[in-house]
Amino acid sequence: MGQVGQVGQAGRVGQVEQAGRIQSMTSGPWLLNLEDRADVERYLEGRGLVAAGDLPIAISRAGAGNMNLALRVMPAGAPSFILKQGRPWVEKYPQIPAPFDRTLVEAAFYAEVEHDPRVAARMPAVLHVDAENHILVLEDVGAGGDFTSIYAGAAIPSGALTALIEWLGWLGSMTPQTDRRDIFTNRAMRALNHEHMFDFPLRDGNGLDLDGISAGLGAAARDMAADRTYVDAVAALGRRYLADGDTLVHGDYFPGSWLRCGDGVRIIDPEFCFLGDAEFDYGILVAHLMLAECDTAAITHVKAAIDTRRLNAALLAGYAGVEIMRRLIGVAQLPTAVGIDRKRALLNLSRRLVVEPDKGFV
Repeated sequence: MGQVGQVGQAGRVGQVEQAGRIQSMTSGPWLLNLEDRADVERYLEGRGLVAAGDLPIAISRAGAGNMNLALRVMPAGAPSFILKQGRPWVEKYPQIPAPFDRTLVEAAFYAEVEHDPRVAARMPAVLHVDAENHILVLEDVGAGGDFTSIYAGAAIPSGALTALIEWLGWLGSMTPQTDRRDIFTNRAMRALNHEHMFDFPLRDGNGLDLDGISAGLGAAARDMAADRTYVDAVAALGRRYLADGDTLVHGDYFPGSWLRCGDGVRIIDPEFCFLGDAEFDYGILVAHLMLAECDTAAITHVKAAIDTRRLNAALLAGYAGVEIMRRLIGVAQLPTAVGIDRKRALLNLSRRLVVEPDKGFV
């Protein structure tokens, strides 16, 4: 993962326009343009994904689209579906380069979980994979939205939390096929996530205007970065994150990856998947329950599953602590309106979880 650059929104538009000119002269990837419905129609019709009789289509963004371009496509005479393309940048932060092959890693994850119908049933079905253009066509499981409303005080139903915990258990019991293990090292995406989770937030002079988010947050971040014990412990966890393991991990198991659907919870966006510690996904889950100030019963619910699976609670606590920190003083901010006092308290919690993980998280 490269350093955070200076390409802004205008730069991203320029990249799209330049890509359009290039692909008209070469056989390079077709980078879709949300603002050009005709361009999307040409792509879909040319690939046989929409019949001429089902035109015109309607298109809209499908969710927040933090990492990728995700479109809900509504043909005139056929069921809707989701069109997802990972471009060579982060969709929400176009100044940040991103691995172009991430949708192909995601496609491999979907193919792998087909070996356990319980895991696959709680994910969208894959309708088509266009490896040439790094595009997935996915089942549209509905517009019920994700669970990011919990940051604004919405409750997470006990049944939904049970489903999320169950899914992690099923995923962790899978043994990936030997011929897919190489793709699940997912080194480029892990390098990107490592940069923004374990490194960038604690880097002196990283350029983030944290006081523009919450007055006083910049000073709190500097205090964290000056705490050598904390920084060293975070770095050690980062090295462990980059090491290869045996358990297939979703890699970004937070409320934006959980969808509310009529038939229950669905899980999406496994492009950060890798073979590593099962504790990582559980740690991210716990961190976001804490960030959303969910009640103690929710944390206890997860703790029971962790005990049942005999996971390393100290390692899990460490991962949770780092995730709390990066969501407060890193690039990937959450849609929360909590004040600086609460943020300082959460940063103190992050320190305890990372430096004293044996104390647990409940």
